[in-house]
Amino acid sequence: MKNNKVVVALSGGVDSSVAAFLLKEQGFEIIGLFMKNWHDENVTISDECPWLDDSNDAMLVAEKLNIPFQTVDLSKEYKDKIIDYMFEEYSKGNTPNPDILCNREIKFDVFMDIALSLGADYVATGHYSKVISENDSYQLHSGLDETKDQSYFLCQLNQKHLDKVLFPIGNLKKSKVREIAKKNNLVTAEKKDSQGLCFVGKVSLPDFLQQKLKKKTGNVIEISSKSKVFNQNYDETNNYKRLSNLSKHIDYKTLDGKIIGEHQGAHFFTIGQRKGLAIGGFNEPLFIIGTNTSTNEIYVGEGKDHPGLLKKVLKVKLSEVNWVNDQYNYQNSHDLKLTARIRYRQKLQKISLHKHLEYLYVEFEELQSAITPGQFVAIYLNTQLIASGVIC
Repeated sequence: MKNNKVVVALSGGVDSSVAAFLLKEQGFEIIGLFMKNWHDENVTISDECPWLDDSNDAMLVAEKLNIPFQTVDLSKEYKDKIIDYMFEEYSKGNTPNPDILCNREIKFDVFMDIALSLGADYVATGHYSKVISENDSYQLHSGLDETKDQSYFLCQLNQKHLDKVLFPIGNLKKSKVREIAKKNNLVTAEKKDSQGLCFVGKVSLPDFLQQKLKKKTGNVIEISSKSKVFNQNYDETNNYKRLSNLSKHIDYKTLDGKIIGEHQGAHFFTIGQRKGLAIGGFNEPLFIIGTNTSTNEIYVGEGKDHPGLLKKVLKVKLSEVNWVNDQYNYQNSHDLKLTARIRYRQKLQKISLHKHLEYLYVEFEELQSAITPGQFVAIYLNTQLIASGVIC
């Protein structure tokens, strides 16, 4: 068999274990590689996902499958490319997505280079996604199991990556994956799915951020849903002015509302968050609708339908749009029936695309809650993920 050597990213979970098993069954030559990306367990809030246990489970799976196994320490690269970026973005009041960055910068970059240096033809992971080769290009599609589809986390990949990746469980339901693992006595068959920060585990985010971002008392300001800041008039006849205005983030000021409490640092909060305020006395939950890390103020609104939470338009810098399938671009895609999501597991939403000056505007048919700077928007054509970008 030509092109038959595959390095599998064994994470110590059931998905990558079954991915390795299936490829072995198909006759591929397999090498199991475990990535050690995190050492500091001081900020984890449970022992659910310590790297040592995961590494041991990955090794046991490799022994069961009778395949070579190695551990690679990428903790320096992980700190430089992911952790430092996270601190920088949170300090600016943005909310980064480390899992997407981890796939782009670590798993399908540094790790892939190591795999190819070992003579691998492909890298395989346990992602619930599919790659289809058609018309001299590679298409990234949602996984068969809609409840587990992980294409969103892969939205920053491109043709160079997709040429070298295999997703063996992309056509399987999670229940079937566990059934295969159990039937073949893989130690990870009943293991819980990992949760939390990519390769770190389940963490207390404030504790994690406090390693570098210090606590600083500031005001919590409630903005009424009837505030005049939401009565913005703009020229409906000029489409680009309309899009620009609808995509803007309101620059709240202290005088726009009333002080109702204190917090320990604006950089610890994100738009849409409702936990961690510890402020009562309202009929409906309070949600973060804005933060200002310069003045150290956070702004809240009462109820999930507060106008400060809801928007229909977002924008992405054109220079930063990642066309996963480079057969698409703005010119040949903006008239297509497209959908998008702004967070993992969100139901796909109908959209239209617009371009003006240096921005790509994504306009949703329905109002979206908590469109957050620093997060990613992923754009789909049916089940194919064709593009993505960081929300400005």
